[in-house]
Amino acid sequence: MKNMKYIQKIVLGLLISTSALLFSCEFDDQVDPNNPSIQQLTQDASKNELNNLVVGIESQMRSGLGTYVTATGTVARELYIFDADPRNTEDLLGKNGGQLDANTFYITAPYGGSYNNVKNANILIAAVDNTTLVSEAEANGYKGFANTIKALQLLRVLNMLGENGVRVEVANPDDLGPFLSQTASLTAISDLLDVALGQLSAAGSSFPFALSLGFVDFNTPATYSQFNRALAARVAIYREDWAAVSSLLNASFYAPAGDLSVGPKHSFSNASGDLLNALFKIPGNNGDMIIVHNSFLDDAEAEDTRVANKTEARPNATSQDGLNGRNETSLYLTPTSFNDIIRNEELVLISAEAKLQTGDTDGAIADINVIRNAAGLPDYSGANTAAAVTDELLNQRRYSLWCEGHRMVDLRRYGRLNEDNLPIDREGDQIFQNFPIPLTEAD
Repeated sequence: MKNMKYIQKIVLGLLISTSALLFSCEFDDQVDPNNPSIQQLTQDASKNELNNLVVGIESQMRSGLGTYVTATGTVARELYIFDADPRNTEDLLGKNGGQLDANTFYITAPYGGSYNNVKNANILIAAVDNTTLVSEAEANGYKGFANTIKALQLLRVLNMLGENGVRVEVANPDDLGPFLSQTASLTAISDLLDVALGQLSAAGSSFPFALSLGFVDFNTPATYSQFNRALAARVAIYREDWAAVSSLLNASFYAPAGDLSVGPKHSFSNASGDLLNALFKIPGNNGDMIIVHNSFLDDAEAEDTRVANKTEARPNATSQDGLNGRNETSLYLTPTSFNDIIRNEELVLISAEAKLQTGDTDGAIADINVIRNAAGLPDYSGANTAAAVTDELLNQRRYSLWCEGHRMVDLRRYGRLNEDNLPIDREGDQIFQNFPIPLTEAD
């Protein structure tokens, strides 16, 4: 049926075969891990079965991630995708006045990947609520884990859809909740993170499950709660709830004098059935490239080490569809390199933004200088005004978070996702504010 909701057609996508990456598992005899029935999992599920769900949920977090990053990055003119699919250089840049397609990969892949995992998380929660085989503390650990991931996945969809909002209530596929406004969506995501935090606080000292190496420092209820609060701080700046940011950061792993790379990460492997990092590209390759937008190079301060650390000059400049670039991504050194979910560097920038928005420009500059100095740059020497420091803040976010799915959101939040602030690469190109709701989801 044409109007059948995409979410109604989502099936359990556990990707259990990726357990080779995450940790060794033994499955109960009555469960086929690659095709488990929901009934099996929601009627007195064993701890082993619940743990298999956790494996699948962490694995599914990566589904559609590469497309999310490159699609939003193209719209925000921080990169191009040069490959065999013309939609990457036509649709996403609005070639000749064209519009985004509501029924193609650059929205359906990240949308479907995210909601598939929301479904998985809801199944885990239902399974925990209907089993007698785990303690109350263990049940809270499972649910705190699941609700945190649900919030992260919903936020990823909202970052793309913007003013179109997201569905938050999707546990019953026969009675899906409405698309909420952007404001209401952010509130619901923030509330979900708070619910998860309460569950994590009641989860005891350890989880009854293991997480991948990407969560090596965030694999207990206490440390995973720091991850939860870091995500809540990100949501708070999107909500412009500036007063809440300080306490959220204090409860996270924010450490302005610490290692900026610290934070939970997506893991990848070349094990059979597992996923590789889709944002890794073979150096010097032709036919499948993430090309750096030339403005990222031209606008950078000469000493900024982030340019050399994240990009590499190609042996020969390349062009496609009237577009050109001289550098390509070197952000990930191998196809199994970790991919950050959120890290301390972003938290320092969140701190700077909240301080700036509450009138503490000196404090904001101090945080910005942490980022600048780490990138080999001297302290900020511009004007001590809200306007000038805002420009500097967004510039530091641009270079610190390049090719990580932030630029489109940042420009939109500050009303700068337009021709006055972004280059138009070809006459007739468009700049989009939001991705469309997938065609099968439209009411």
